[in-house]
Amino acid sequence: MNHSTSFNLENLMKKAFKKVFSYGLFASMAFNSFAMDSKKGNPEVEVLHWWTSGGEAAAVKVLMDDFKSNGGTWKDMPVAGGGGDAAMAALKARVLAGNPPTAVQLKGPSIQEWYEQGALSDISDVAKAEGWDDVLPAAVANHMKCKGKYCAAPVNIHRIDWFWANKKVLDDNGIKVPTTWAEFNIAADKLKAKGITPLAHGGQKWQDATVFEAVALGIGGNDFYKKAFMNLDESALGSDTMKKIFDQMRKLRGYVDKNFSGRDWNLATAMVMKGEAAFQIMGDWAKGEFTKAGKKPGVDYICAKTPSNNGYLYNVDSFAMFNVKGADKVNGQQLLAKLIVGKNFQKVFNLNKGSIPARLGVPLDEFDSCAVTSDKHLKAASKAGGLLPSYAHGMALRGAQAGAISDVVTAHFNSNMSSGEAVKKLVAAIKASKK
Repeated sequence: MNHSTSFNLENLMKKAFKKVFSYGLFASMAFNSFAMDSKKGNPEVEVLHWWTSGGEAAAVKVLMDDFKSNGGTWKDMPVAGGGGDAAMAALKARVLAGNPPTAVQLKGPSIQEWYEQGALSDISDVAKAEGWDDVLPAAVANHMKCKGKYCAAPVNIHRIDWFWANKKVLDDNGIKVPTTWAEFNIAADKLKAKGITPLAHGGQKWQDATVFEAVALGIGGNDFYKKAFMNLDESALGSDTMKKIFDQMRKLRGYVDKNFSGRDWNLATAMVMKGEAAFQIMGDWAKGEFTKAGKKPGVDYICAKTPSNNGYLYNVDSFAMFNVKGADKVNGQQLLAKLIVGKNFQKVFNLNKGSIPARLGVPLDEFDSCAVTSDKHLKAASKAGGLLPSYAHGMALRGAQAGAISDVVTAHFNSNMSSGEAVKKLVAAIKASKK
């Protein structure tokens, strides 16, 4: 899983990078020379990531084993914490010490932020040799490029706006998967009256944001989402539609259990699995937990899009390659990048992760119905202009702006703040984040 990491590199690290990356320009200029010499070094990588839950750990092991089977030495650097904030703190410490990891789990605009600080390597030689421009969707490829050059490799595409539901709980209570938020509220009221927790949720900022953007897409639609969460249009941020979104968030606050605060996402998934709760709103990494537990879609659980107006919120997990010294490490980066976008890894990894391949043309015959549905919806949304980057998971906005929105969302969710006041705070927060 890959989630939002709200940090502002620009002011924090300008001074430090002058010292740490005094060799950054040289490293960039010398990349081709390193590449030519890389055969002299055995492939070696140190990989920083935050895939630590059961399903995620199984998925990353696929990459680790693939790398080792190709003669590489892998040093694992997992940092627990679903939102990735702890991992980013660890990364900043390593970079400031002048000893960055070889490859780091990054995504969206944070890739470009690190590049602008002189921190990332150019892996365009690998991309050209492997034909990435031909096998990656244009939207995905653009996220992986820094000023037109590849600096990161995508591992998958996650859909964010999913319902995960316990099939038995829904069947026993005569409930069908809601297609509107009004229908969800009716179902949730019915479940709550019977003493069943309608919504499994973890009270962490990124999880609040995940639910919020799904609600926003369902109520506002594709164009509204683009205006508010991609263009930061003030009229959209301060609109009556936004008030309705916060109204629905207030309703959802009444459907979670009293112990939700601070709960990790996979523990909320377990609540659905055990029948302790009916629904969870979470990206499709949740499916990895069901899969690891031996649960089957359509039999034990239901996967269905949240009310989305034919939109599709996506997150692309990827690894950015940092400037490192030594032929063995450069060789390791090249091998890792090649393997990540390879057909075999894209298939096996995503079977474990719950996501779908970022690479085009990977057969889905071994994938379950949730993945096949996700791929179908992605293609339809892409044609309709509804393929939208997730703000909550670091794809649509830079850290300062994404963090400003999420701060307001969480403050509202955990208080009696009115929707009107939340909207005002949202507009003000975005204005402040741009200064």
